[in-house]
Amino acid sequence: MNPPSASSGKAGRDVQTEYDYIIVGAGSAGCVVANRLSASGRHSVLLLEAGGADNWIWFHIPVGYLFAIGNPRADWMFETVAEPGLNGRALAYPRGKVLGGSSAINAMISMRGQAADYDHWASLGLPGWSWSDVLPVFRRIEDHFLGDSDHHATGGEWRVEAPRVTWPILDAVRSAASDMGVPAVPDFNTGDNEGSSYFHVNQKRGLRWSAARGFLRPARKRPNLRVETGCLADRLVMDGTRAVGIEYIQNGARHTARCRAEVIVSAGAIGSVQILQRSGIGPGAALQSAGIQTRIDRPGLGRNLQDHLQQRAIYAVTGARTLNETYHSLPRRALMGLDYALRQRGPLTMAPSQLGIFTRSDPSQARANLEFHVQPLSLDKFGSPLHRTPAITVSACNLRPTSRGEVRVPSADPHARPVIAPNYLATEDDRRVAADAIRVTRRLMAQPSLAPYGPAEILPGPAVGDDDASLARAAGDIGTTIFHPVGTARMGRPDDPLAVTDSDLRVIGTTGLRVIDASVMPTITSGNTNTPTIMIADKVSRQMVG
Repeated sequence: MNPPSASSGKAGRDVQTEYDYIIVGAGSAGCVVANRLSASGRHSVLLLEAGGADNWIWFHIPVGYLFAIGNPRADWMFETVAEPGLNGRALAYPRGKVLGGSSAINAMISMRGQAADYDHWASLGLPGWSWSDVLPVFRRIEDHFLGDSDHHATGGEWRVEAPRVTWPILDAVRSAASDMGVPAVPDFNTGDNEGSSYFHVNQKRGLRWSAARGFLRPARKRPNLRVETGCLADRLVMDGTRAVGIEYIQNGARHTARCRAEVIVSAGAIGSVQILQRSGIGPGAALQSAGIQTRIDRPGLGRNLQDHLQQRAIYAVTGARTLNETYHSLPRRALMGLDYALRQRGPLTMAPSQLGIFTRSDPSQARANLEFHVQPLSLDKFGSPLHRTPAITVSACNLRPTSRGEVRVPSADPHARPVIAPNYLATEDDRRVAADAIRVTRRLMAQPSLAPYGPAEILPGPAVGDDDASLARAAGDIGTTIFHPVGTARMGRPDDPLAVTDSDLRVIGTTGLRVIDASVMPTITSGNTNTPTIMIADKVSRQMVG
């Protein structure tokens, strides 16, 4: 083996062209895979990332998501199509474009989901993916502030800490949840997340802890790992049905890298679909309409898109401090900066959401199917300024939507933007849960613990009635993504015509090719999806090297 050297992604270098493994995408999964495959020193590994280095201050100060989302330096700036279920609205669809991927711009919420999510995967004929199988992996990757227990562990690369800021208005919302029978719990990550708690976050001493910091940075000193940034992956190099390399564009020039063992596509639920479809892998009719010759017909590639749609309810409050008026006060803003500089605490350490509530939309639900993200702030949308008057946001999402969307490329042009059609609220079940979620929100805000703050509904607004039709329409008006796309290269049994990957994440019908990222989830997890993605990457990449 001729070990490659580390790289900054600059032009004019002597670049090795053959490796044992090539990883496409240095996001949450790709950083983990690069670490694991290069750990022994026996294998040469090339990691290609389309974005740049994570050397901007707002990638590290937690509140920087406000500046990173919607910024082309950090975000692919994707958009959905106009969605019928959202009353014709199109949504911004942020995806990280930097080392660390979306873990560099996301909510930093450490969430596994529910044990039943993974037991369901196993019931689909996917051995090795039950809760009892994945819990040891979750524990292995963690360095958790709660210490070693049956549920958590220390010593892993994925740092988890308690939040470093408090808001009395959120304490009151948590008390209101107790008023309506939702218990306060200390930890959402024991297999049953029903209850209310403050989200545990992927931070270390007040700094964001992305996959690049946790997994890639320690590995970059290894001589057998080469990291290239600014590399737009175009398509796979195929020898029949075997993947033998990747064509990519860097600094305006086209390059080809070849591999002896495997190509691992880890570009996420959107990006991985783009690369595979441009390579001729996917639904034949869709590829033909995009002017791409079909090499391997996988009808399910790009389909099965699932995402968590939230209803962003906003309530004005009185007699409570929120980030709105704090941010717009220059003296208070200076104090926030001083608190962070001296103690690494305060609002600059905030995740987008601090308080979580998991509950049921109606008593017939077998387990919690709603997740609330509660924020001591309000704004029109991410990237917009905070409102000036005190208000909170109480967002409820359906954890297990039944609507399914799709992703497809419009042409073979690697610069063409993907067609993203999440198909939100397409099923009667999803519309019913969305309506019930608004009802639960209203009931929460009417509890005695919040009475001193006089919460007044701004969105969806008091003019919206309580009947199903009105509430479903309102959900379409105020619904937005919480950035959890999964499922577009879902794993399944080899005899499943819509499966794309098998239980070891090999692309069915090929050799030398795997997809390792959130796209392989057959169904979405009941909570934030970043930590499950990292678990998936650790589990399979360790299996690859034995």
